[in-house]
Amino acid sequence: MTESGDPLLSGARIDPRPITGRETVPELIDNAFQAYNAGRMREACRLFAERMLSPQGTVGMSLTGALTPAGLGMSTLIPLLEAGFVDWIVSTGANLYHDAHFALGFSMHRGNPRADDVELRERGVVRIYDIFFDYRVLLRTDLFVREVSTRPEFQRPMSSAEYHYLLGGYVRERERALGLSRKSVLSVAHELAVPIYTSSPGDSSIGMNVAELALDGRQLRFDVSADVNETAAIVLDAKRSGGTSGVLIVGGGSPKNFVLQTEPQIQEVLGIDERGHDYYLQITDARPDTGGLSGATPGEAVSWGKVDPDRLPDAVVAYLDSTVGLPLLAAYALARVAPRPPKRLYDRRGELMTRLRAAYQNARSFRDERAKTS
Repeated sequence: MTESGDPLLSGARIDPRPITGRETVPELIDNAFQAYNAGRMREACRLFAERMLSPQGTVGMSLTGALTPAGLGMSTLIPLLEAGFVDWIVSTGANLYHDAHFALGFSMHRGNPRADDVELRERGVVRIYDIFFDYRVLLRTDLFVREVSTRPEFQRPMSSAEYHYLLGGYVRERERALGLSRKSVLSVAHELAVPIYTSSPGDSSIGMNVAELALDGRQLRFDVSADVNETAAIVLDAKRSGGTSGVLIVGGGSPKNFVLQTEPQIQEVLGIDERGHDYYLQITDARPDTGGLSGATPGEAVSWGKVDPDRLPDAVVAYLDSTVGLPLLAAYALARVAPRPPKRLYDRRGELMTRLRAAYQNARSFRDERAKTS
């Protein structure tokens, strides 16, 4: 049948080849993921590989949901970090706490989600849906976190990125002492100088243990203002240096807001002229119509100044379980894109903050002069 020439019918024809079982993951996605959320997953993979991972692109990732207990730290996040595909992270503290279990030599096990939780409690087994582990894993990880956090270099206010970098160094030492490798996101991020922030530092077992040390008179405190300004500085530098800023949002929640609020911090609060993030990619199972942030669309983010309106056609949301979508995205990108040199943004925090302060002072001076003449 002859095409009508209608621009609405300009999309690629749906005509996939039969699956043979010999396809690579990228071949499967490009061929068989034609429509619905499979289609959005294909678009997400193409956006990440072809645009966000350009040499000039800076990628911030947000992480929610219990991903590291399920092994995604080792299977997916570490390969992305080592390939230079993620430059900075905002994570729940829980993901980082459970990440440490593996580097400390502790084990997590597949379990039955229909198990009797009363029986599990009586037998000292903790459950995260279908992941089981010994309650003593929590106690021993708590002990490690507390012992490390009493070291002299921790006894001061610091950003959560500073804390995680220092903690990651000790996790790496323990990992090596046990003859382990590539078990911990904290450890690899320390090696590659990838800053990891936590939007709610007290909302995890790491924060709970730091709070216990405060009762004991220790001086460690999380400087949440430093977190806000450092992340804004990363984004501003990405844009002002001639590159792009992309966000890879895994799940939603507070980390999603924190990675996105960098642009309102730059524009609305600091008064610096900016347009918003260039690329928005989210994998989520949250609906937008309930009004929650986790399901909020990139179009809504434009109204806040979080996303550049001119880039909105590039935004993609794939509505599926992130434990399915994230490995697919990683496999696609690792097969299609050459590794990038690490940006080592943790090492550049001082330089980036100096640039942010200068831009803020310039913007403030401009506002003050305009106010005098108005």
